[in-house]
Amino acid sequence: MIVITAPTGNIGRHLLSLLLDAASTHGEELRVIARDPARLPDAVRGRVEVITGSHGDAEVVDRAFEGADAAFWLVPPDSSLSPVDAWSEFTRPAAEALAAHGVGHVVGVSALGRGTPVADRAGLVTASLAMDDLIAKTGVAYRALANPSFFENLLEEAGSIREKGVFTDVVDADRKAPLVAVADIAAVAARLLLDRSWTGVGDVPVLGPRDLSPGDLARIMTEQLGRPVRYERQPVEELRATLVGYGLNETFVQGIIDMKQAKDNGLDAGVTRTADTASPTTFEQWCADTLKPVVLS
Repeated sequence: MIVITAPTGNIGRHLLSLLLDAASTHGEELRVIARDPARLPDAVRGRVEVITGSHGDAEVVDRAFEGADAAFWLVPPDSSLSPVDAWSEFTRPAAEALAAHGVGHVVGVSALGRGTPVADRAGLVTASLAMDDLIAKTGVAYRALANPSFFENLLEEAGSIREKGVFTDVVDADRKAPLVAVADIAAVAARLLLDRSWTGVGDVPVLGPRDLSPGDLARIMTEQLGRPVRYERQPVEELRATLVGYGLNETFVQGIIDMKQAKDNGLDAGVTRTADTASPTTFEQWCADTLKPVVLS
């Protein structure tokens, strides 16, 4: 039995599809935790057991992890909380349930940066790494998917790209860093959940095929969208004011800023890309398949 949290999210929906395709071959039963089961496709609801509720709720995870062999763990960031509360405190009931029910293997969505000089002051990433430590202490075999920023983050900029030909961030335009598609993260998670021969605790970096700078992204988007796209570096204080104006928790906002500044200082540069850590989806392919339909809609 594999338990999947956040099954309707960006990563979870890809993962659920992959596991459903493989379930009969591998003889796996699937159980999902969903706040709103109506968001699951009808065909999916007929093939999985559904536990309704939040996976931050002790009663919900206690029911979900009973009899489970493995679990996929993803914390949906809650911008109304501090980073510690959003990651570690949200995860604490699940960690207790994992230990109580003897769940053997857990795959979690985390971040790059462990072991780098800025890991302890990287905001949301620091909180995510602390969550990994909390799960690891339960005694489960644990693999943290150590991810860089997602291609999909640019979907939040689709309106600005469409209307102004501009996307923004606070990092240097020439700062090259790994980037990854969420579908590739799901593929690595599926492989680990289906082949549970691994033991102990460790990170599994998922780095995309190559490092890219904001300048590279602008050039590729221009080519793929057939219209000019440029990058504008946003002042940190302007970003802070915008996010606070949206009503986000000020501590969470500081966590976002600390994370972005840490990335600009090499947070994601601590792992060398190899055949094992690279993932296949190129930014060009993602732009053509995912971003272009949204921008041109």
